[in-house]
Amino acid sequence: MKNTLRNVFHSGKFVAGFVIFVFLLVTIIVYPLINPGSPLEQIGVGTFARPGTYVSLYDAAKTNPDRERETLRLADADDKRLAKALSDSDRVLMVEWLGLKGVDLEGIDYQDTEALLELWHANYDASFKPKGMTSAAQKKYKRLNDALLDLQTADALSVMSDGEQLSLIRKTDYVNVGTVTNVKFLPLGTDNFGRDVLKELVGATKTSLGVGLVAGIVATLLGLAMGLLSGYVGGAFDSAVMRITDAFMAFPALVLGIAIAGLLGGGLNNAIIALVVPGWTRFARLARSSVLSLKERPFIQAAIMSGLSRPVIALRHVLPNILPPLVVMACLDVGGSMLNLAGLSFLGLGASPPSPELGAMINQASNTMQTTPWAVFAPGAVILIVVVVLNLFGDAVNDVLGKHHVDKVRVKSIFGKRKAYEENERETA
Repeated sequence: MKNTLRNVFHSGKFVAGFVIFVFLLVTIIVYPLINPGSPLEQIGVGTFARPGTYVSLYDAAKTNPDRERETLRLADADDKRLAKALSDSDRVLMVEWLGLKGVDLEGIDYQDTEALLELWHANYDASFKPKGMTSAAQKKYKRLNDALLDLQTADALSVMSDGEQLSLIRKTDYVNVGTVTNVKFLPLGTDNFGRDVLKELVGATKTSLGVGLVAGIVATLLGLAMGLLSGYVGGAFDSAVMRITDAFMAFPALVLGIAIAGLLGGGLNNAIIALVVPGWTRFARLARSSVLSLKERPFIQAAIMSGLSRPVIALRHVLPNILPPLVVMACLDVGGSMLNLAGLSFLGLGASPPSPELGAMINQASNTMQTTPWAVFAPGAVILIVVVVLNLFGDAVNDVLGKHHVDKVRVKSIFGKRKAYEENERETA
């Protein structure tokens, strides 16, 4: 047993899965310490915020007069601001108007903000209206010109309080972020309710992984008990258990789970029931088939002849020999339970507030996936990572146990050939 465990822990698949799992576990533990509070705390204004670092505008404004020596004044601030403010559609409009005015545009790169603005301000005339231009188009060009003037003419912002100027923020002022009191880093931004996606993701991962583990363990134990009894007792009890498993396995697990959750209602407890009811049958069938293959083995017959009771034989001799394949299936079943829980929550039949859940997060952000992909892909990536890790653990156990079984068969084959050879030698002698 010790050698088997050592081989599992030294398996490359197990090590890879363990490294990924440790990274996920550290994130789950550390991030709530850095950013405490409820996973569903609303810090935004009810809309998506992109991933990045957010600085308190109030503290940034008050930083200037107190730390003048740390304030930078960079002359290219206007160029960067205008280049950022001018969208591609705005640049196309400017080039169109200049072309209508008859300006020579040969050699002009419309991405060259400085050259384009110089041409625009030198030639723009609000009263210019060529033949065919509508009043709406003329007003559109005028709005564009007004926006450009606003960007270029406001030299500074004055921060006032009770009629007293607290700070004067010039367009060229830069402040060291380290001197600003309140700075918040949001690695995954916020969702449509203004909640920190990473904090919600940590809470949702705990919920999903916890439910998956509970559902997987309960299904494993229930299926193991029913399969062990069914295979060892046999008779009418075996037939009854198998017919029940046939009835449950006639439906896909998720479809049956949706039906059960729909009858019981939402909530994590009902979700666990909806996952366990269709899940235990696989373990029962596997345990039963393993018991039937062991029942007629010589060591089981020897235990019966020695006068041991059925429960003792089942627990001491049968159970240890059928556990390895059940452990592999249990690892895979936890990942399957997480996927099914995400499906139930996506449909509104799983976790409900204040319990965050990965499927619910995907559902809430799915309508705006094209513009805010981080809010959808983040929970999906966590589900993928956890399922891959559990599959790696299961594969590692399966590889080691499979190799152990092959080695035992090979040893028996060698001894069998040797015995046949010795008997043949005796007959020829």
